[in-house]
Amino acid sequence: MSTLFTPLNLPSPRGGITLANRIVVAPMCQYSAINGEATDWHLMHWGNLLNGGAAMFTIEATAVLPEGRITPSCLGLWDERTEVKLADNLQRARKLAPHVAVCIQLAHAGRKASSAVPWQGGQLLSADQGGWQTVGPSALPQLPNEAPPTAMDAAELARVRDAFVTAALRADKMGIDAIELHGAHGYLLHEFLSPLSNQRADEYGGSLENRMRYPLEVFAAVRAAYQGVLGIRVSASDWVEGGLSADEVTEFAKCLKALGCDFIHVSSGGLSPQQKIAIGPGYQLHFAKQIRAATGMVTTAVGLITEPQQAEDALLAGDADLIALARAFLYQPRWGWQAAAALGATVEANPVYWRCLPREAQAAFGKVSIGGR
Repeated sequence: MSTLFTPLNLPSPRGGITLANRIVVAPMCQYSAINGEATDWHLMHWGNLLNGGAAMFTIEATAVLPEGRITPSCLGLWDERTEVKLADNLQRARKLAPHVAVCIQLAHAGRKASSAVPWQGGQLLSADQGGWQTVGPSALPQLPNEAPPTAMDAAELARVRDAFVTAALRADKMGIDAIELHGAHGYLLHEFLSPLSNQRADEYGGSLENRMRYPLEVFAAVRAAYQGVLGIRVSASDWVEGGLSADEVTEFAKCLKALGCDFIHVSSGGLSPQQKIAIGPGYQLHFAKQIRAATGMVTTAVGLITEPQQAEDALLAGDADLIALARAFLYQPRWGWQAAAALGATVEANPVYWRCLPREAQAAFGKVSIGGR
């Protein structure tokens, strides 16, 4: 039997959830919200990918405060208005698909907030362009020509921590199955971890123990309030000399496990324009393997894993427990179906689509007929 299509239990204090296979749709920003509210685009996007054969779908980076959005068009979950819109669209999308676990990535963009959407340059927006003052661990800008963020004081640290907790409770109320905190790609929690962006002189800066302190406080606060499946996405390396290293992130992961982290999603980069990433197929797998071996946590690998056999081989090698794909699912929304056909496995699919299957793929879907009227 294909390992990629074996079930996996994601634990949690209240019992966890069982995933039908090891495929996860990674969070992908859609830049299609209006004032933080989910729109018809999200209904279409979510419904499409919930029908893709993955066992878990992750909603994009969702800001816990308005100023935590990456762009003015990013999704949010900070008040009743954004909660209602997200819940309504998600409920309708889920009715159109087989049962798939839904995870949401809760985020604060820190100094990378207030940016233009990628196809408009992605640069920091000024106030007259619809931007706002950003915050971060230190008053160090993302790019040398950008305005610096405001270094967070004790009140702001508490405010953002509490916003993560409130957003988690909102997500739980709407029936979301798992929560992933965003600690990667140069956003706020990652900014505290990295010595490149965190040059504080207080208890939140300097040593690794101090740089970990705030992300661990945020995680612990969410864990205390939320008893469902809770994990985190990390950047295992800044890919910059003197930046955050895989060994440091491994120590961070050990601390997270002690706090009750249920899974860890291992990515890399995104903090510095000086990064030099060794891009290639599965280029982040060794990071996932290191963290998994050191912690024993359920570990998700991501990054240029695009072929079914490649995903299967990563699991067999012990690199990870789950395989996440992002843009591959945008290009091939039925990637999970194709993987099942290639590996001789089965997935659940909406019967409305059964007749589309080529004959050689029918075995992957059990009760499938291409006949009929």
